[in-house]
Amino acid sequence: MALDGAEEALAAGARLLERARAAGTPVIHIINDGGEGTPYDIRARIGSLSDEVAPADGEPVVVKQVPNAFHGTDLEKTLTDLGAGPGSGKDLVLAGFMTHMCVTFTAEGAFYLGYRPTVVADTTATRALAAPDGTVLPAAALQAAALTTVTDLFGLVVPTADALRD
Repeated sequence: MALDGAEEALAAGARLLERARAAGTPVIHIINDGGEGTPYDIRARIGSLSDEVAPADGEPVVVKQVPNAFHGTDLEKTLTDLGAGPGSGKDLVLAGFMTHMCVTFTAEGAFYLGYRPTVVADTTATRALAAPDGTVLPAAALQAAALTTVTDLFGLVVPTADALRD
């Protein structure tokens, strides 16, 4: 499944990871397991995390089955164990694919639990989708709509990691 801007987003994600690791900021990786034979099969190369953003030794990996990474996972416990539980005053920085699904719904889930999510826009990407009326919604329009949904209520969106405060 091709995503518009995926290579650029992976490069930006790698820079964000490098910055977080250098600062000693805890990093948690999320991966979606859609099951064997799907485009999200984590047992196959197609569903694995890209090498550019692969976990370093000791970085937790949370496996999810739905777009909201908090639903049915131990993500909240993992965050709490790292001192970043709900109400801790810690910000969550989100990056990844696909913006209109996993990124948006994880930001929403974080908001409902009392977190302050921030999405780094250039570390995200999505794809064009068929609209109900039979037209195609371009990826850029869907990307803008998804990020706008986040900023409307659920969190902040910054253009690049450079816009994050230390």
